Amino acid sequence: MTSQILVIDDDPVQRRLLTNMIERLGHIAHLADNGRSGLELLERKRGLISVILLDLMMPEMNGHGFLEAIAERGIETPVIVQTGQGGIETVVMAMQAGAFDFVVKPVSPERLSVAITNALKLEHRDSRGRAPKRSRSGSVGFDDIVSASPAMIRVLDLARRAAQSNIPIVLEGESGVGKEMVARAIQHASERANKPFVTVNCGAIPHNLVESILFGHEKGAFTGATEKHSGKFADADGGTLFLDEIGDLPLEVQVKLLRAVQQGEIETIGARHPQKVNVRLISATNKDLINEVREGRFREDLYYRLNVFPIAMPALRKRKEDIPVLVRTFVERFALEQRLAASLSVSSGAMALLTAYDWPGNIRQLENAIFRAVVLAEGAELSVKDFPQIATQIPGYVVAEKSGFTWEETGPSRTPVVEADHLPPVYPHFSAAERAEARHAAEHHPENAIASVDDGGNVRKLADVEEELIRFALKFYRGQMSQVARKLGIGRSTLYRKLKDYGINPDDPFSEAA
Repeated sequence: MTSQILVIDDDPVQRRLLTNMIERLGHIAHLADNGRSGLELLERKRGLISVILLDLMMPEMNGHGFLEAIAERGIETPVIVQTGQGGIETVVMAMQAGAFDFVVKPVSPERLSVAITNALKLEHRDSRGRAPKRSRSGSVGFDDIVSASPAMIRVLDLARRAAQSNIPIVLEGESGVGKEMVARAIQHASERANKPFVTVNCGAIPHNLVESILFGHEKGAFTGATEKHSGKFADADGGTLFLDEIGDLPLEVQVKLLRAVQQGEIETIGARHPQKVNVRLISATNKDLINEVREGRFREDLYYRLNVFPIAMPALRKRKEDIPVLVRTFVERFALEQRLAASLSVSSGAMALLTAYDWPGNIRQLENAIFRAVVLAEGAELSVKDFPQIATQIPGYVVAEKSGFTWEETGPSRTPVVEADHLPPVYPHFSAAERAEARHAAEHHPENAIASVDDGGNVRKLADVEEELIRFALKFYRGQMSQVARKLGIGRSTLYRKLKDYGINPDDPFSEAA
């Protein structure tokens, strides 16, 4: 279905690129070069614009001013913010101001497509819409996995390709990133979709029972074996066996697993003959298996047998674009499961807080936090006060006892405290006084100027001076890419190219030159 997208960006090159992407997706693009003209166009076409794609740094009216203006007018059209850097401060400010989603420049067509699709789902969703849920059988398809980050989209693309064969797969990543869900999706998309999917957590089984649980045992095979046990390999015959935390498998069991992978047969404890099995093996680990091999804790031959098709799954803190999407999905699902009378929404302040947090427990931790908040919800909207444990764990934030959260100045250092739904930017690098001091130093202290000659008295290379100037500008203007480009007298596309050439990470603009 064709939708109308409003693009607000002061860079004509960016407007042209975004227009091409939007038109290739089958939608119509309307263009504005700043927030004020974008607001006027939006009001003229009220009701026709389905999604707004908004740049943050623009003349006349910037992105934050635009977000405030549409909030005052009660316009609820979903806004996708473009940020020139992936810094968490910019992201939090955008989410606090009411942005639905954010993309980091230069945005890929795939990432933009996901963001627009998710925004259109919100725009067209019925208030009683149903959230994606796992079936009672536990079957999970790729369509059930929600993601907006390019890194995770690449993971799912690799997983879809792997599903078309019986190639052994190793899913690598921290606990809680969703390895089992991806494994189930691979099974669901394969020719074994209607066959058994059997899971084994190798790290949760006592070492003396691992062999019996995996390969089974005959009655009387050892003390306590009062009856025959088939084992997980036999249970998964014809289907998929998912070995979670395979790095914890004892060395003596790894030998038998190698034979099962190589020859397709298992040795049941106490049996006279090996048993043939047809099993698709998917392994998962939160360890560096090659390091385990070096340390002698994992067999090298087994490693190369299993690690034919490795898929590395990123931690949630490295794909923060997924947090708003996951939050809305979990809220919707749990609200339905709890049979709440009305649907729940998430305030901009709460969304900013959840996006700011690094989630060491990854998706599992986020899911549990949302479930708790939904169960204890007292209103129609989840706010910052529904996530007190999260607020207290963000560096630089403390929780007030009665008044919720506030921001206070205490002498030369700041004591950041969050007021519900009014989050200040996290990790504030420069105060207004500090910026004024830096500007004064640059203007009145020539010793702070960039040197034109090196220690040997020779004129420095132009590239070295340029790199130093770009780093200084990034630090001085706090990573605001539009302003940096404008003050340096170059286009933003040129700035991004130079950042890449000099190896400068725009996500960490305040680091000193190496």
